[in-house]
Amino acid sequence: MSTYKLTLISLIAALCVVGRLVFQFFIPNVQPVTAIIIISGALLGVVPAICIALITAYVTSLFLGMGIWTIWQMIAWGLIGCLAGLLGKWTARHQQLYLTIFSCFAAYLFGFILSIGTFTVGGNFLSYYVAGLPFDTWHAIGNVVFMIILYPVITRVFRIKQWYSD
Repeated sequence: MSTYKLTLISLIAALCVVGRLVFQFFIPNVQPVTAIIIISGALLGVVPAICIALITAYVTSLFLGMGIWTIWQMIAWGLIGCLAGLLGKWTARHQQLYLTIFSCFAAYLFGFILSIGTFTVGGNFLSYYVAGLPFDTWHAIGNVVFMIILYPVITRVFRIKQWYSD
């Protein structure tokens, strides 16, 4: 990886950390992290998206509290970043539309994976997953809103870099 890509990964991870910490107290599960990871995966690729996911989950857990759920957050956001990276390779036209739809489903995937993590410790998957569905729905709504707002901004920033590097 180049120095530029490492710096970009660090800056995007910092944006995710700040976004998660700032939005943590407004509406539960409405944070820009998943949307930013999806956009980064589609524009930068699989490996940078996974790096951003791991850094974000670890650093935010230092502030919000670390536990077994941190590992499952890393797995969930890493998988979402990986899928977004693969989706970004296939969708050149109408990418924002496809990524917005994916971000809605990604919220439920995130909740499902965290419920599996709770099952490994607590032992009651179905009740935990069903109880978390309203939070997953808020997460999905937040992802769609953040995707609509952030996708044009982030892609424009990436295009500006391309203009200067040519």
